Amino acid sequence: MAFDRLKILNTLAALVVGAAVMIGAPARLAVAQERHSSPVDSSTVAQTEAQKLALHNRTYEDPSSVPGKTVFSAEDEKLLDDIERRGIQFFMDEQHPVTGLMPDRARAKGGKSNDVASIASVGFGLTSMCIGVERGWVRKDDAYERSMRVLRFLRDKAPQEHGHFYHFLDMNTGARVWECEVSNIDTAILMGGVLSVRQYFPDTELAKLANELYERVEWDWLMQPEGLCHGYKPEEGFLKAHWGAYSEGPVLIFLMAMGSKTHPISASGWNVWKREPVVTYQGLTFISCPPLFTHQYPQCWFDLRAKRDDYANYYRNGQLATIAMRQWTIDELSKRYDSYGPNMWGLTASDYKDGYTAWGGPPAQGPIDGSVVPAAAAGSLAFEPRICIDALRAMRQQYGEKAFVKYGFVDAFNPTTGWYNADVLGIDLGPSVLMAENARSGFVWKLFMSSPEAQAALKAAGFRSLVAENEQDNSPVSSVFTEVKQK
Repeated sequence: MAFDRLKILNTLAALVVGAAVMIGAPARLAVAQERHSSPVDSSTVAQTEAQKLALHNRTYEDPSSVPGKTVFSAEDEKLLDDIERRGIQFFMDEQHPVTGLMPDRARAKGGKSNDVASIASVGFGLTSMCIGVERGWVRKDDAYERSMRVLRFLRDKAPQEHGHFYHFLDMNTGARVWECEVSNIDTAILMGGVLSVRQYFPDTELAKLANELYERVEWDWLMQPEGLCHGYKPEEGFLKAHWGAYSEGPVLIFLMAMGSKTHPISASGWNVWKREPVVTYQGLTFISCPPLFTHQYPQCWFDLRAKRDDYANYYRNGQLATIAMRQWTIDELSKRYDSYGPNMWGLTASDYKDGYTAWGGPPAQGPIDGSVVPAAAAGSLAFEPRICIDALRAMRQQYGEKAFVKYGFVDAFNPTTGWYNADVLGIDLGPSVLMAENARSGFVWKLFMSSPEAQAALKAAGFRSLVAENEQDNSPVSSVFTEVKQK
């Protein structure tokens, strides 16, 4: 399973670009031939159900409020409390007592699955502990000590190359495992947590250590003539795969890198990667990358509401991708698996019965078999709180006895076959916790965006407010822009 997962993660960008073929309903899915598609004019076409949802939900984008403010009931809040607390418990209960590393996965009912840590899991875990303190579930001194332990280990003992860390490490020693790569996307996720604790514990030894770790990352080291490559292996050199098209990689890595004071990537790098493929499904036009985590990861930390660059509104892109996945599940997948429906949907990179896969749609990607991944809906709570909380509640009510245990939802389950994954994954629990909190309070967004690096990154990438945009260009049913505007 480990080697299958490495192969999947290292080739996901290529799979996404090549996967623009959907099962069924080809007339409703048009893959744009141009880099930018014309947005749908909602005033002149009959509205689909998906369009109505997008039009109604544009208030979630208001940066002066939070997405779930007028959505969550008292019962919803109780469920979200439970989901968040259990997710935070995973990172704390399973953290190594000496190295401070946090596992890639653990048993959903508690206990280790293997002895492998994920540096991305550490990034989510660091941020999750700040949420726990803020909510009153974790003692501040405990979160501080746990954060110090792992950051000190990463600085002094974990192997690294030019400030970048290996994707997977031995929990006990920090040694590289599975002959994995030095990974810039996983280092970027780690740094999301590193900067979060720096901002949460200002003027402390921890803040100084966090700053040291961030500032030693040489983000430009992995820039090649062909673009930003995925990573490096001592046996092979720089990986051949590059971050050339839309996914979690270019958005998060470039923004994290462009804010660096010490080793930034040039602002021109932001214009190199392609915002494609652009698809239109049920009247919604957006940049597609089928597994929903690709839209969620960068916006766990970067607050991109009511902002755009020269190409797109990425917050709305996440909204539309989420609405489209739900609608596509209703339209197409429910015809193949009757367990799918309006409140039973969601695919993202996860375990499945035969290992690990990156699946989603539209367009369809991966060995879709009737499984549901709760993190798909949970990670989109800050994009679409209503449809996501409804799905999570239905999953718990109908399948909670086996699907919702010590650390919350199992990573995936199949209502059709009765298969329930034995594990939870840090990289799925993490965005579930962070985006639930952003939907409720905006806490992670406020914390992370208080860093000068985050502000510098958005400025360098040319982000600006949507307030002054022409209404036709700023369509609620399209996230892409037809013309590149002058900065």
